[in-house]
Amino acid sequence: MQRWRGLEAVPPGWGRCVVTVGVFDGVHRGHRQLIARAVERAHERGLPAVVVTFDPHPAELVRPGTHPARLSTLDRRAELVAEAGADVFCVIPFTESLSRMAPAGFAHEVLVDRLHAAVVVVGSNFTFGHRAEGDVGTLTELGRRFGFACEALDLVSDHDVTFSSTYIRSCIDAGAVRDAAHALGRWHRVDGVIVHGHKRGRDLGYPTANVASPPHTAIPADGVYAGWFRIGDRRLMGAVSVGTNPTFSGRVRTVEVYVLDVDENFYGHEVGVEFVERLRGQEHYDGIEALVAQMGRDVATCREILTAAGDATGPDGAPG
Repeated sequence: MQRWRGLEAVPPGWGRCVVTVGVFDGVHRGHRQLIARAVERAHERGLPAVVVTFDPHPAELVRPGTHPARLSTLDRRAELVAEAGADVFCVIPFTESLSRMAPAGFAHEVLVDRLHAAVVVVGSNFTFGHRAEGDVGTLTELGRRFGFACEALDLVSDHDVTFSSTYIRSCIDAGAVRDAAHALGRWHRVDGVIVHGHKRGRDLGYPTANVASPPHTAIPADGVYAGWFRIGDRRLMGAVSVGTNPTFSGRVRTVEVYVLDVDENFYGHEVGVEFVERLRGQEHYDGIEALVAQMGRDVATCREILTAAGDATGPDGAPG
């Protein structure tokens, strides 16, 4: 899959293509339906399928200070888009000038003049242009004018719950990681780099890997979770703690993973932490002995949960 940063990266002589447009944060089940339809239409016409997204998140520029929690890094988003079968992942920098572009200007400059779209696939709630003035009806009319077809898909839902990035963020914020995984189609993952911590876990017999994640990352609610620790091609069992370590009067919120059955130095490595199930909330213990005893019980529970999960990538039992 090709990765483009900015429309100036479109190769000279680029021909027609099928495009789907959106932020695609998390590349959840609804997003994958859009990408799959774009890939299908592209194959029918013998054209490449292009996924267009934006960075930073439009909300960061339009409403500064309100950046929604990020469900996936750009690199992870690109991996997921590639897995979905797209030919190109095009990241357009979201700038002040782009935010002020009228719907017709966006359609002509981005979709027609630069990408030469033959078909544009979007969700039924798609909006675009200055102040989100354009919608699916607008895009359909502009397609007639500029020579591309517009196809809008209904949003994916289950039991009256519409799968959206906003819904998934609310699940993660509440610690409902299984509900989030159901909407994502896989376990929610936090990517980051292992950094040095206070090394209290090692003193307690449970050395932890401290994960430093990028700003705005969607971190689940404080508590203890069973999760997978991803490093390179390896997937290891982990007991994950999210919070401030109240027993030690901590104030900085951290993500720490005790990796089961492995004693290695992970410092400096890029890793992913997949949240499978929440065991409990964060608690304060009056003494070290009580804390260590609870940690032992948590590790045993995590082992049971992850053994039962096996190769599943999400709560619906899809194989890994």
